[in-house]
Amino acid sequence: MLTYDLSKIKGPLYEGIYTYIKEDIQKSRLKADEKMPSKRALAKNLGVSIITIENAYDQLIGEGYLYTLPRKGYYVSRIENLSKFQATSTLSLDIHYPKPSKATINLSNNHIDSDDFPFSVWARLMRETISTKENALIKNSTCGGVYELRQAIASHLASFRGMNVDPDQIVIGAGTEYLYGVLIQLLGAEKTVCLENPGYKKIAQIYQSHHVNCTYANLDASGISMEEIRVSGAEVVHISPTHHFPTGITMPIKRRYELLSWANEKEKRMIIEDDYDSEFRLNGKPIPPLQTIDTSGKVIYVNTFSKSLAPTIRISYMVLPRNLANLYYEKLAFYTCTVSTFEQYTLASFIEEGYFEKHINRMRLAYGRRRKQMIECMKRHLDSKEYDLIENDSGLHFILCIHSKKSDDAFVQELEERGIHLSAIKDYFFDERKDTHQFLLNYASVHPEQMDEIFQIMHEVI
Repeated sequence: MLTYDLSKIKGPLYEGIYTYIKEDIQKSRLKADEKMPSKRALAKNLGVSIITIENAYDQLIGEGYLYTLPRKGYYVSRIENLSKFQATSTLSLDIHYPKPSKATINLSNNHIDSDDFPFSVWARLMRETISTKENALIKNSTCGGVYELRQAIASHLASFRGMNVDPDQIVIGAGTEYLYGVLIQLLGAEKTVCLENPGYKKIAQIYQSHHVNCTYANLDASGISMEEIRVSGAEVVHISPTHHFPTGITMPIKRRYELLSWANEKEKRMIIEDDYDSEFRLNGKPIPPLQTIDTSGKVIYVNTFSKSLAPTIRISYMVLPRNLANLYYEKLAFYTCTVSTFEQYTLASFIEEGYFEKHINRMRLAYGRRRKQMIECMKRHLDSKEYDLIENDSGLHFILCIHSKKSDDAFVQELEERGIHLSAIKDYFFDERKDTHQFLLNYASVHPEQMDEIFQIMHEVI
C-alpha cells in the first residue's frame, strides 16, 4: 500500500498526493501496468477523503500517467523511454544573456527622465477607458488597430505634420521593428534595400534577419547620396530625412525631389521614411515629411511614440500608400494588432483631448533648456581646444568632437570605467572606419545635476 508523509504537503492535499504518485511513476518505483490501490483503500490508508484521492487520480489520468479498466480499477501507464528524460536535480544552463552596461550614466540611449512622462493624466485616461469601454476592451482590434486611435493619429498628422491621411492608411504596431517585418512581407523579401551609412544598425539587423539583401549608401551634406543609391541597384530606400541618425543632417528639398524622381523611374521602387523624432525641432516649425510632396504613392511613412512619450509605450504606426494599404488588407488582414486595446484607446483619448500636443510643447521647452544647460556645462569644464560641438535644430542628441590622441575605443572604454556610457560615431557605420573622434551625446534622460560630473570626468579622461 502506498504511504506518503502528508505533513510536508503545502497547498491542496490532492496536489501533494498527485505529485508523490507522479514522482514514483517517473522514478519507476511504480512499474508499467502495475495495479494502483482503489480510491477507498488509498484514502483509508492515508487518512484523507475519497474525493481527495479521486481528484489526484483524475489529474494523473488526464496527464497520461494512469489509465483505467472498467470494473477492474486504476493502472500505471506504459510510458516509453521515461527514464531517458528525467530532469536532473540541479539545473545549470550555459546561456549567454546580453549583459547591460554597468555605467550609471548613459549618453547613447533613447530613454527619457521618468519625471517627464505624464503619469497622472495617463492613469486618469486609463481609468476612464476601463470604465467607459468595457465591451470594446475585451474584443481584439482589427489588423490595422482600433479606429479611434487611427483617426486620432490622422488628425494629429494633419494639424502637426501637414499630412492628408485617411485613417485606413494607418497601421498600428508594437514598435517599428514589428512594422518593418510587415513591410518586408508587403514589399517582398527578394527586394534589395538601401540604408544610410552611417545609420541605426538595428534596422539592418531586422532586414537581415528576414533574409533581405541590404546595401549601404554614404551621406553627403544633403543626406543620402543619390549616386550611391543608383550604383547599389536597390529597389527600396530606407531613410530618415528630417533628422538623420546619428549625424543629424536634415535633407533639403532639392534632394527630396531627386529621391522621388528616382522612385518614379520604376514601378516597384519605394521609399520608407522614418520620421522618428520629428516633434522635437527646437527652432522653427517641424520640417514637412517627404510624404507630403509624394503624389505617386511612393513613400511609406513610419513614426513612433517611443521618442515623444516613452520607449516602453511600444506603439508605432505606418502610413501606407493606397495601393499598399489595399494589399495589406488583402494579404495580411489575418494578423491581429499587436498593441493592447487598453493602451490604444488610452492613447487615442490622450491625443483627442489635446494632452499629446500639450506634452510635446512642454517637452520641447524642457529639452531646449536641458540642451542649453548641457552646452553651458560643457563650456565650463572642457577647454575650447579640447572639443567642437556639431549640432542642429532638431532631435534629442548632438555630436561631440574630441581633440585627443586617444583612439575612439580607448576614450569610450575609459569613460565606461568611470561610469559613463558613450558611443563613437564610427560604430554606426556598416563598414570599417578610422577614428573620427566624434561621439553621440543624447541628453533626453540626463539630469542637470549629473552634467557637471559628466564633463568633469570627460575633461580628466581627455
